[in-house]
Amino acid sequence: MKTKTKMLTESALLIAMAIVLELAAKMFIPEMPFGGQVTLVSMLPIVLISYRHGVKWGLLSGVVYAALEMVIGAKTVAAAFQPDYFGTGVLIANALLMCLLDYVLAFTVLGIGGCFRNKIQNPGLSLCLGSIVALGCRYLCHILSGYILYGSYAEWFFTQEGFPAWGANLVASLNPQLLALAYSVVYNGMYMIPEIVFTAVAALLLSKVPGIVKKV
Repeated sequence: MKTKTKMLTESALLIAMAIVLELAAKMFIPEMPFGGQVTLVSMLPIVLISYRHGVKWGLLSGVVYAALEMVIGAKTVAAAFQPDYFGTGVLIANALLMCLLDYVLAFTVLGIGGCFRNKIQNPGLSLCLGSIVALGCRYLCHILSGYILYGSYAEWFFTQEGFPAWGANLVASLNPQLLALAYSVVYNGMYMIPEIVFTAVAALLLSKVPGIVKKV
């Protein structure tokens, strides 16, 4: 009972830390125009839960984190259910799909961050690679969401004023489906790739702190 209570308490504190790091980032790091932001490695605490307590507990913690993220993003979630957000009329299916891909799955998959904890003996390397895999899975969720729901913005995105010339070349050379996929990869990569790099580096540094990467 004491062990379970300690695990619940520790996980709650780490989830709270993840939320605080994200909210702190929102104070001085600009958000992307259509959602997404580089944060102060706010997802690392969730990855650490998974490393310390295992993937099953990590995924459960990820579900809790996803629910809290939906609360933080309540304005966006509410807007998705309003007329004309995804086109003419209220497209409930698209709104639900957005919630599933951009919130429920995107943040739950962070719970797989401990996938290497029993496979790689070096704690720093294990946590680092787990971070890359976990955040990489989140990136894939956003790519899928962007491709399905926001692909119609692709041509405008690549041809807007100030965009590098290769954007217009993509528009000219790719069919609409591939262009939509390229748009989603590029747009979401603008914040997710730096986030993955920063989190991986932070994981390596964190592993130097005695006791932090202890498997429970």
